[in-house]
Amino acid sequence: MSTFSHIPVLLTQCLDGLAIKPDGIYFDGTCGGGGHSYEIASRLESGRLIGTDRDPDAVKAASQRLSGLPAKVVRANYDEIRSVLNEEGIPSVDGILLDLGVSSHQLDTPERGFSYHGDAPLDMRMSQEGMTAEELVNTYSQRALTDILYKYGEEKFAPKIAAAILRSREQAPVKTTAQLADIVCSAYPAKFRRDKNPARKTFQAIRIAVNDEFGHLERALGECFDCLSQGGRMCVITFHSLEDRIVKQYFASLAQGCTCPPDFPVCVCGNKPKARLVNRKPIEADENELELNPRSRSAKLRIIEKL
Repeated sequence: MSTFSHIPVLLTQCLDGLAIKPDGIYFDGTCGGGGHSYEIASRLESGRLIGTDRDPDAVKAASQRLSGLPAKVVRANYDEIRSVLNEEGIPSVDGILLDLGVSSHQLDTPERGFSYHGDAPLDMRMSQEGMTAEELVNTYSQRALTDILYKYGEEKFAPKIAAAILRSREQAPVKTTAQLADIVCSAYPAKFRRDKNPARKTFQAIRIAVNDEFGHLERALGECFDCLSQGGRMCVITFHSLEDRIVKQYFASLAQGCTCPPDFPVCVCGNKPKARLVNRKPIEADENELELNPRSRSAKLRIIEKL
């Protein structure tokens, strides 16, 4: 098993975006290996950091890394922020960080079943509890599999891949990452196999479905914003367009004021902006970071401030 190494993505930009105060209270909803958390907590004096992660490996690793700092890591999902803060007697926080998607540790630990490189049990559970990818692949209908691949993977060959999965599982259950990757490759037209690994989108889609990633994100955004103090900042790092769209649209709705039709002479809705967009366009990794950490290539950071 790999150690819980984690190169924090867009670290400087996150620390700047959070505008950390030494006496502030901060929430890192996706602690992972504790990379971002460590840097936030290191800047605190009388303040404190509360971190959450649903992966027990991450909670253990981050707790060790943050030992001796004003920080505590709790095993929970980030959409449970309100109950976690209530437990700690914290009414609101000055900053929130969400670094979404799968962690480097999860990808690099073959037995967790997240990666299409190598051969391992089809698992993909971030929390190590609940339905596995193997159960999903072997029990969902062809229609449901097609929908998952379209919706979460934006996979244009979704019907072909879903049909291939059904044909394969009729012979024997699909149990490993290598089996699934081979099925996807066999369903892909030859001329498209030269691009990126054909299994990439399918693995992404199934992982998102197994972990209900978008459901948690949609619930968490509102919960997190409610827990921000006035003037508090929220930073969210996304890794693909679907996730980024959810965050972008929610942030835009908070920053929008009047929603009356443009031909109304005066405002009757009374809507006032609840937040300010700190950056209109997402912040992306620069050349130096891309060289050091190729996984930062698809990262996008959006920041809002509560008014």
